[in-house]
Amino acid sequence: MKKNPVQFVLKNSFAWVLSIIMFIPLLLIVVNSFKDRVGANSMSMSLPKTLHWSNFATVIEEGKLVQSFFNSLFYTSASTVLGIALSSIAAYIFARNATKLNRFLYFFIIMGIAMPINFVTLTKVMQVTNLMNTQLGIIILLAVMSIPFSVFLIYGFVNSVPRELDEAGIVDGCPPLRLFYSIILPLLTPVIVTVGILNFMGAWNDFVLPLYYLNDTAKWPMTLAVYNFFGRFQVNWNLVSADIVLTTLPVIVIYLLGQRYIISGMTSGSVKG
Repeated sequence: MKKNPVQFVLKNSFAWVLSIIMFIPLLLIVVNSFKDRVGANSMSMSLPKTLHWSNFATVIEEGKLVQSFFNSLFYTSASTVLGIALSSIAAYIFARNATKLNRFLYFFIIMGIAMPINFVTLTKVMQVTNLMNTQLGIIILLAVMSIPFSVFLIYGFVNSVPRELDEAGIVDGCPPLRLFYSIILPLLTPVIVTVGILNFMGAWNDFVLPLYYLNDTAKWPMTLAVYNFFGRFQVNWNLVSADIVLTTLPVIVIYLLGQRYIISGMTSGSVKG
């Protein structure tokens, strides 16, 4: 089938325009992060006459971004591992044992993708369990919030794994947990990597949960360090912009490195399913 050149050009032009529009806010932040205080006050797209690299050194020192970086790394890594461990087991059970109860539980869990968070109830639960203002509490929250979408992705991929592998493992006397971790889980590597990257980026960018449930500034992640720095230097838009650039940089690097895994994991699951 021959492609229509006009339609091809229009589609690509629309994609380029949409990409540029979405890229403008990031470009605005990057440009103003290299300006001085006066030049950045207008938050314009004009290029700086002189690159002020000292802005980044200032925000690292004044905003305590090194400590916040390791806090973010700890929260995101721990919650990602915990979320994948719980989601993969749940998805495997739901896919392999398609009872009415499991079917109900599956749809009940994935409803969390669209349902809003009730922060009043969640706060009561955090208080009763003594998880308020604790690192363990924020890790559990981030992990739980990632479970609905993770189960949804892994569930479809598990259905593509032949059941004969389960039967062969059971015949050989393999216990259920060993069967899952030794035989099934390695086959889920593409979707596990995809889920891991997406959950890592989501946990790193989360602002609301740490804001509500972490009162100690020493435990704040980088997203809250930006909020705190913005409150202290309300007129220093160059420092605020530099802080935002440093906060988003790890997420951009992770996405660029894992982009092909995200695409391959989603497409392979959809094709096999």
